[in-house]
Amino acid sequence: MRIVHLALAGAMALAPVAPLTLISPAQAQQRAPESFAPLARELLPAVVNISTTKNVAPRSGRPNAPDMPQLPPGSPFEEFFRDFFNRNRPPGQGQGEAPQQRQRRAQSLGSGFIIDAQEGIVVTNNHVIDGADEINVILQDKTTIRAELVGTDPRTDIAVLRIRHDKPLASVAFGDSDQSEVGDWVIAIGNPFGFGGTVTAGIVSARGRDIGQGLYDDFIQTDASINQGNSGGPLFNMRGQVIGINTAIVSPSGVSAGLGFAIPSNMATRVVAQLRDAGRVRRGWIGVNIQGVTDDIAEALRLPAGTRGALVANAQAEGPAAQAGIRSGDVIIRFNGVPVPEMRALPRIVADNTVGSSVPVVIWRDGKEETVTVTLGELPAEQRQASAPAAPPPGQGPVELTGLGLRVAAITNELRQRFNLRPEQRGVVIVEVIPGTPAAERELRPGDVIVEVQQQRVTTPAEVQEQVERLRRQNRNVGLFAVENAGGQRFVPLRLNARGNAPG
Repeated sequence: MRIVHLALAGAMALAPVAPLTLISPAQAQQRAPESFAPLARELLPAVVNISTTKNVAPRSGRPNAPDMPQLPPGSPFEEFFRDFFNRNRPPGQGQGEAPQQRQRRAQSLGSGFIIDAQEGIVVTNNHVIDGADEINVILQDKTTIRAELVGTDPRTDIAVLRIRHDKPLASVAFGDSDQSEVGDWVIAIGNPFGFGGTVTAGIVSARGRDIGQGLYDDFIQTDASINQGNSGGPLFNMRGQVIGINTAIVSPSGVSAGLGFAIPSNMATRVVAQLRDAGRVRRGWIGVNIQGVTDDIAEALRLPAGTRGALVANAQAEGPAAQAGIRSGDVIIRFNGVPVPEMRALPRIVADNTVGSSVPVVIWRDGKEETVTVTLGELPAEQRQASAPAAPPPGQGPVELTGLGLRVAAITNELRQRFNLRPEQRGVVIVEVIPGTPAAERELRPGDVIVEVQQQRVTTPAEVQEQVERLRRQNRNVGLFAVENAGGQRFVPLRLNARGNAPG
C-alpha cells in the first residue's frame, strides 16, 4: 500500500497543484442546500391528500361483517361460532336462511397538488381515483373538500380534479422536465401510508425509464423516498417547480427501495391542458404496428451506421400511414422533424402532434431515404385490424429452404385446419423448423406464415426460394422475412447460410 503524507518538507520539491475550479451560481444552486426547510414551507400548502370511497360488492357466500371464520370441518370451534352468529343474526332472518349481503365501503388514500388556485384545479394519478364514488381533497390544514372529476387519461395515468372553496388556496407550477439532469436534487411531497404532508429528498437517478406500464413510458427515476400513498404527488426541483408526478415504485417488499418513478412534467402539462379543456385527451395516430430494428435487421435493410428508427411491421389498411404510402418494411427515422432513435419513442412522438395536422415523415426504403406527408388521425380506443389480402395462387408441395432450417408449403385447406390459420390468411406456411438452424434460433415455429421476403410479397414456396437465392447472388448475409402468426406480424432477420444441407 502506498501512503501519501500531506505534510510538506521544507527542502522537498513540490508537485504541481491543480488550480481551483470555479463554479457558477447556477451550479452552486444544484448543490445540496443546508436545509430543505425554506422550500418545503413554501410548497407544502399546495400539496393535498386525496381520499376516495367506493362501493365494493360483497364476497359471494359470505355474511355481513363480521364474517364467519373459515374453520376446518369438525373443528371444536365450528359449533361455537355458528351459535354466536345465529344469536347475532339480523331480526327477521331465520337460522336456516342465508344471511343477506350488502355492499361494503372501501377507502383509499393518495396525493395530489394544486396547479390553479383560482379555479381549484388539482392534478393526481388516474389510479388514485379510478372507480371512486366519492373523491375528497384534504388540504394541509385538514380542511376536507368534495372534489369534482374533470377528466382522466388512463394511458398516462393522469387525472384532473376541481375543488371549490371560499378560502385562498396555494398552488405550484409545472417546470421543464427536459432541463432536469441525472444527479439533480429533487424533493417529493405526499401522503405515504396516510401520513400526510411528508417531505423526502433525493436526486434524479435516471431519465427516460420504460417500466412496462404502457406505450408512453418515459419516467423520471428518483431515489427520493416514495411509498404507497405518494401516488399523484409532485416531484419538485430546487426552484420549487413540479418536474414529475410520482406514480410507481419498484420494490420487493412494497416499501421504498430507492426506485421511484415520476411522469415527466412536459408530458403531464400537455395531458392536463387537454383534460381541462375537453375532459379527454386526443392523440395523433398513424395506424402502424412497429417493431425494433436489431443489428441484423439494420444490416438486411442497409441502414446507415447508427440509424435505428421504428420498423413498420404492418400499415393498417385505410390508416393515415397507409394512405400516405407507408408500407410494411419501411423504417420511420424522423417524424415531423423529430428523430426517432428507437421503436418505443415513435408512439410518444406521434401522440404529441395535433390530430388533423399534416406532417413530413422520413422513411428508409429500398436503401435510401424518402419523405412522405401523413395527415394524422385520432388514436382510437382499440387498434384497428388490417384488412385481408388478395387470394393466393394455387398451392404446391413443401420445399426445404437449405441453409435456413425451414420447410415451407403453400397454404392448403388441410394446413389451414392443421395450424388453425384464418380463412383469409395468405402467404407461405412453415411446416418444419430444424433445431440448431438460423430459423430455430429466431424462434420460428411450424404454423408461422411467411408473407414477405426482403419486402417482396410471396405466395408460393418457389417465390420464397427465389428471393433467398437472389439475396445470396447479391452476397447479402441477412434476409428479412415478414412473418405472421396469432400474435400479429413481425420481421425476422435470418442469416443466409451457404447452400447445402442445414445442420441437423
